[in-house]
Amino acid sequence: MKHLLIVEDDPGLQSQMRWCFSEDIEVSVVADRTSALAILRRLEPQVVTLDLGLPPDPGGATEGFALLEDILKLAPATKVIVVTGREDRENAIKAIGMGASDFYQKPLDADILTFVVNRAFRLAELEKENSELTSGSTYSNIKGIVAASPEMLAICRTIEKVAPTDVTTLITGE
Repeated sequence: MKHLLIVEDDPGLQSQMRWCFSEDIEVSVVADRTSALAILRRLEPQVVTLDLGLPPDPGGATEGFALLEDILKLAPATKVIVVTGREDRENAIKAIGMGASDFYQKPLDADILTFVVNRAFRLAELEKENSELTSGSTYSNIKGIVAASPEMLAICRTIEKVAPTDVTTLITGE
């Protein structure tokens, strides 16, 4: 199941954001950095929406930036969507530079937020799939050949060595 962590200190926005997502997304909502890190360690959400203005500095963004750094250190594959106010675009751009995958500007629009979060889930899914495909043992560097056994991988390595030469080659085996 998909898991979304919402980090927002405003109770009204917390409930609005939770309401945006359907039953196929498990949503956890927290209001501070400590709780966010605890949920991140325990549930490993694929996507996090992060309000930069968190206590004890709700007017600034220092706590939000610190949490962003912590999230990216603990779970680098997690997609972080920074949620900012209209006048706070510079901090959103800074967060993207630090490694956030996207940003969303308040006020809340359920359709746009849902779109941005679903796009982040899809990106996380594609990156995981890509990683599994490229690191799996059923991978060969030769286009069109899928090899799982060590013997076939050895043959693929032989083909790669012989291919650049200008000699006729016959590979036999059982």
